Amino acid sequence: MTSFLPRFASLGLVATAAVASLTLAGAPAEARTNGFFYSVELAEPVAERTTTVAAGVAWACQGTTCVARKGSSRPLRMCRELQREHGEITAFVADEKALDADKLAQCNR
Repeated sequence: MTSFLPRFASLGLVATAAVASLTLAGAPAEARTNGFFYSVELAEPVAERTTTVAAGVAWACQGTTCVARKGSSRPLRMCRELQREHGEITAFVADEKALDADKLAQCNR
């Protein structure tokens, strides 16, 4: 039996679930095994556990780690949008593939 969420489910519910999963997940590598497509390491920790919408995706952030489910934008755009919200990004992984150093530098411009 397949679980079903309406296409436009409340971001609050999705964000709450993402933050709860982040709390259980711990590190970005573990987060991907819990259904997250993106995992990010920030240079500076967020002040408190937070949910941010960047590039149309709800990001759950705690400490220096942010995770999100798959979005429709390219990884570099996703990275840039999140960088605008939370500052320098030191690592960005999409579908278990890290952005290379050149793209990570572009993200942080």
